[in-house]
Amino acid sequence: MKPLQERIAKHVRDIPRSGIRDFFELVVGRDDVISLGVGEPDFSTPWHIREAAIFSLERGQTSYTSNLGLLSLRQEIAAYVEQLFKVSYDPASEILVTVGVSEALDLVFRALLDPGDEVVYHEPCYVSYSPSIVLAHGKAVTVQTRVEDNFVLRAKDVEAALTDRTRVILLNFPTNPTGAVEPVEELEKIAALAVERDLIVVSDEIYCELLYGGPDGMSPGEHTSIASLPGMRGRTVLLHGFSKAFAMTGFRLGYACAPTVLTEAMMKIHQYSMLCASIMSQQAAIEALRNGAPEVERMRRAYAQRRNLMLKRFDEMGLPCFAPGGAFYMFPDVRKYGLTSKEFALRLLEEESVAVVPGSAFGPAGEGCVRACYATAYDKIEIAMDRMAAFVKRLG
Repeated sequence: MKPLQERIAKHVRDIPRSGIRDFFELVVGRDDVISLGVGEPDFSTPWHIREAAIFSLERGQTSYTSNLGLLSLRQEIAAYVEQLFKVSYDPASEILVTVGVSEALDLVFRALLDPGDEVVYHEPCYVSYSPSIVLAHGKAVTVQTRVEDNFVLRAKDVEAALTDRTRVILLNFPTNPTGAVEPVEELEKIAALAVERDLIVVSDEIYCELLYGGPDGMSPGEHTSIASLPGMRGRTVLLHGFSKAFAMTGFRLGYACAPTVLTEAMMKIHQYSMLCASIMSQQAAIEALRNGAPEVERMRRAYAQRRNLMLKRFDEMGLPCFAPGGAFYMFPDVRKYGLTSKEFALRLLEEESVAVVPGSAFGPAGEGCVRACYATAYDKIEIAMDRMAAFVKRLG
């Protein structure tokens, strides 16, 4: 009998496990550890949203929905997207409700890519981008962003990566793991490239409500979606969801907005795999969109306070770190200590019981930095920063 390992499809066999999950298996069972690692809100889902899910169960709403999702939810999404992103979509045919943004990513790549087609995206980046492209038999092409540029993506670097096989440009702003926000002038140049080269843009904007404006970051920042720029609505797939801003990670609910032809293509794959998202989650999402804005702002302001604390403490430690414009991550530069990002993270964990993620988990461009998530209680961040200060002082 041929070994089972050899029966695994090669493109699956060659995909590495998530560097985040591998690292945090070391943390499991350790009550002494303060985790600044997993990118998940520490807030519970607001009660009125949870109550909507409970009420849907009490009413016996336990059936399948349309493959596209509940029309009532798609109508709420259309109104929310028009207000937030300044782009209009037809809820009947241009919005697809998915099982998290992760499923939406998988659907869009499987819908758009033939074997060997290239997707250009920026690193450091969310860990699933390259595997999602490879699983769709595409080729992942990275463009490095740099700590010296505050991890802004330069259009000239995107242009240099384009080839005759490029089909898609993938963007994620605000960015996980850096918290970078793309300047409008660079977005406009990237949009012009997409129009000139006839490319599709996939824009993952899951963190767009979590922006920090003003000198102290306490004011809501302004978000610009590439889908709203001239000539881009018809060639952009806008991805968004409920996990981050609404603290609904376990509800597993996202959505894709795109022209009807692209939505239909994604829906065909969705209907034969997931069929539809959970109806209870969809009912909760309706409540989130209708009445969740005050809670989103309350959580955003709490993140801003934690961000400011962490920035201040990194500055006092002498750890270079730019002020992130969005999301809930810091990406301090640890190169001066002569350790790899993994060595730094492992030693910090073992010596001070503080967990951060090595920057290398987010691609080679992340090497030399570590990701510290401030979706953690303020008092725990204070303790973690004290411990980290002691650690870097020993490193010299």
